[in-house]
Amino acid sequence: MFSLKALQKNKTVKYGVPMLLLVVGGSFGLREFTQIRYDAQRIRKRLDPSLEAKVDVQKQSVMLEEEYEKMKQVNMEEWKNIRGPRPWEDSKEYQEQQRTRQNKQD
Repeated sequence: MFSLKALQKNKTVKYGVPMLLLVVGGSFGLREFTQIRYDAQRIRKRLDPSLEAKVDVQKQSVMLEEEYEKMKQVNMEEWKNIRGPRPWEDSKEYQEQQRTRQNKQD
């Protein structure tokens, strides 16, 4: 029979068994942590009743009609496309320039 000192000197027992335990135990541990993650996502994905009504396909056609009615009320003839400031431009100065140009055109 092997003695305890002979087992301690064996490289397989000294390095292989702990590594094997770490790999196998780690896979079981990761499975538990990922299950917690998926459970939390499932709880978070539950929608509020107000949001669920917006997502429902049957009720969605009613919402589109409401949006169409809102867009009818907007006067598109007076709408002007005004460019925003570029990142290197000072936004306050640019806004003042745009306001003066708009006032000159009116």
